Amino acid sequence: MRVLVVGGGGREHALTWKLSQNPTVETIHAVPGNAGIEQIAKCAALDASDPAVVADYAEANSIDLTVVGPEAPLVAGLADELSSRGLRVFGPSKAAARIEGSKAWAKEVMAKAGVPTARSATVVSYEAGIATLDEFGLPVVIKADGLAAGKGVTVAEDREAAERALRSCFIDDAFGDAGTTVVIEEYLDGEELSILCITDGHAVVPLVPAQDFKRAIDGDQGPNTGGMGSYSPVPQAPRDIIERAVRDIFEPVIRTLGDLDAPYVGCLYGGLMLTADGPKVLEFNCRFGDPETQAVVPRLESDLAELFLACTEGNLSDYKPIWSPDACVVVVAASGGYPGEYRTGVPIAGLDAATAVDGVEVFHAGTARKSGEIVTAGGRVLAVSARAESLDAARRRAYEAVGKISFDGMHYRKDIAKRAASMQGGR
Repeated sequence: MRVLVVGGGGREHALTWKLSQNPTVETIHAVPGNAGIEQIAKCAALDASDPAVVADYAEANSIDLTVVGPEAPLVAGLADELSSRGLRVFGPSKAAARIEGSKAWAKEVMAKAGVPTARSATVVSYEAGIATLDEFGLPVVIKADGLAAGKGVTVAEDREAAERALRSCFIDDAFGDAGTTVVIEEYLDGEELSILCITDGHAVVPLVPAQDFKRAIDGDQGPNTGGMGSYSPVPQAPRDIIERAVRDIFEPVIRTLGDLDAPYVGCLYGGLMLTADGPKVLEFNCRFGDPETQAVVPRLESDLAELFLACTEGNLSDYKPIWSPDACVVVVAASGGYPGEYRTGVPIAGLDAATAVDGVEVFHAGTARKSGEIVTAGGRVLAVSARAESLDAARRRAYEAVGKISFDGMHYRKDIAKRAASMQGGR
């Protein structure tokens, strides 16, 4: 079997790494890939956001299965283009991918499905946003409607910060077209949880939960990022949370999408808040989470390619993934200045020493090869993923490995999974 993985981040490296373990996978291709992915796949430096370009490549290389990692190609209609050419693809159609491409539309879907979520209002101008703020208490959440690489969400602690976030969208044009519509939400308090589910449009197969860290600085301070780390399992989550989430959230949403002529095939990511009133949806993503994937996939003992094939063939109902009882902790090493401006082309040292640590995989996120050496090529550069018998042990391994890596300006959070490890105890 020939597989194509679309994307070039840490999530795609983790998926490629796992897919490569299937003995029936003859060749893996990646568009565009990165310096880590190229060690296990044939990389082509093409525009992953152009559906026709990717589909042409898949046809030319007789690809049997295309796995789409990032949201932008899905929102652009890549799955539709591949399907129209008779090519098998793991990833939702353009219509279904709107659940991430438009936060306002996602709210409408949730309302139709009867899914618990934060109270919200949608506005299309700065003046309307200012007027609407009076309907919400503080803190309040301001979200750019469209895709903003995880940076279009502001948790405003005071009125000034809320107005500044609205100004950023409507007046400063910080997010382009993604910020021409804004969703204002009530702030939900509780424990945040990420649940990824695989679905063929009917059956829903949940993966193990994870928790990620969106803020740039220790103690959940600083601006929002695409994610600075993650871990799995989540000891503070209720034991029945997966069952409840599938029954009360994922299955109703999948049914509603089908009713709206947007049948969903692929991975549906649910960002949940475990409130005093039960789990509520913060957001949906139309793909695997990043960096949650780097914490979840290493715990999967089943074959990932078989799971994807079962999904694309509509045979998911009898599939039961097997999971390792081990824990996994992921620490992201980022470029100086991220999520703001940062340098690229900075040489990276210590990768071999880091991967030599027992139980550790270093997944490349923003890297490239230049003049024979690996250099930085993005804001999130590496995702150091460590597996061990407990969160505490996995955490120690992850930070031991991160300590062996260096590049000018490198920064990372020191508190990934710290609280969860103390709650899990010696397990």
